[in-house]
Amino acid sequence: MAEQAGSRTIVVSGGTDGMGRAFALARADRGDRVLAVGSNPDKGAALVRDAAHAPGVVEFLRTDLTTVHDADATVRAVLDRTERVDALALFANRQAPRRVETPEGLEATFALYYLSRAVLGEGLLPALRRSPAPVVLNVAGVGITKGHIHWDDLQLVADYSMVAAQLQAARADDLLGVHHAATHPDVPYVLYHPGFTRSGDLSVLPAVLRTAIRAAARASARPVAESIAPLLEYVDAPPTVPLTARDRDRTVPLTLATLDPGDARRLAEVTARILERLRTLARAPRES
Repeated sequence: MAEQAGSRTIVVSGGTDGMGRAFALARADRGDRVLAVGSNPDKGAALVRDAAHAPGVVEFLRTDLTTVHDADATVRAVLDRTERVDALALFANRQAPRRVETPEGLEATFALYYLSRAVLGEGLLPALRRSPAPVVLNVAGVGITKGHIHWDDLQLVADYSMVAAQLQAARADDLLGVHHAATHPDVPYVLYHPGFTRSGDLSVLPAVLRTAIRAAARASARPVAESIAPLLEYVDAPPTVPLTARDRDRTVPLTLATLDPGDARRLAEVTARILERLRTLARAPRES
């Protein structure tokens, strides 16, 4: 698929739901080429239909980002379609009331909300560097200081809860941004917390919790268009510094304990070992 002259190429993980979907459509409305990554083919088809009359183009890439194997395959699929990526927008997340283990033996929230973002960011770095004005947008929970990295039990085998898993992955995403800025300062990185927003797929949650969240959303949640507005502008005018942290309309100081460079290095080392182990297993011949 040819890129339009003057348009940007945007990769959006979690691009078929909630804010990711709205962001993808908004960039297509601005004339960009959008590669939207998601796991649901029906939602992907609906997204492409809704973008059919936009000046830009939306292409759906079906994959399951809860596995490193498929995240790596997504990187290859993107690079098969384009040599340049101007913006990588990371939205993919899914809440799990009960612990779910992926086929690779990882806790699913950690795998999707954190590890897939690490794989996509590293794998697409050469394509981002071909852009005259690249940016990575990691939409998580920067500015929130609750939760921590469970260094002795990253997969939350001993004590799982949905809240603990979400907070751990969000804190890991904070550290991912810190590590990226330290090692790849030429590609600006934005950590962004949109706040409580009327978006997302609540179907996996218990009925009582879905009802409570929807009621709270009607009362106090931000509209999706308001939450994604800063992200759209970061694509048009990327920051000039390696790392930007923003909690809704507030700049987050990079001195927060949750953005500790030492913890970022530690997590990067742990992540590298996890990825190497899984990729080595994937390359090993299967026993008949």
